[in-house]
Amino acid sequence: MNQGAAVHVAADIAQDTTAKAYRRWTQLHKPRAWVHTVASRAVIRTIAAVNEDLVEPVPEPTSLRSCPNTNVEWEERYDMLLILQSLPFRQRQVLAWTLAGYKPSNIAEELRLPSETVRASLAKARRAAAAHLKKREARQRPLSQSPTPPMRSWSGG
Repeated sequence: MNQGAAVHVAADIAQDTTAKAYRRWTQLHKPRAWVHTVASRAVIRTIAAVNEDLVEPVPEPTSLRSCPNTNVEWEERYDMLLILQSLPFRQRQVLAWTLAGYKPSNIAEELRLPSETVRASLAKARRAAAAHLKKREARQRPLSQSPTPPMRSWSGG
């Protein structure tokens, strides 16, 4: 039985499977089922195999990024992952769906939640994300830009 393989491939698989069956004939209790199973697996392996013809040499790997903006994109994604990991499950779930492009009404429908629950979780998640980003910006601000406390007069008065 040809399971979708090309005729020449099916013929090769049939021949290989028959040769394997011949070598194990004394051990086979249900030869027909065994042959069918072995041939089916061979067809799956053949279909799943990827035979690539390289058209040009593969470049050497490099740690440098090809585009200067990729660092910024990577940092933003990494920051978002940290924010998501810090959120409670429901807020994380709703924010992740939102970042994937879903609207709160669609999220509520897909997760079988009330719209109000989704909107409230999203609002909390956004507030937490804003607070996280604000803290990060404060840590990264150069000392020259950080607010300085008012100077007291030490005139000894």
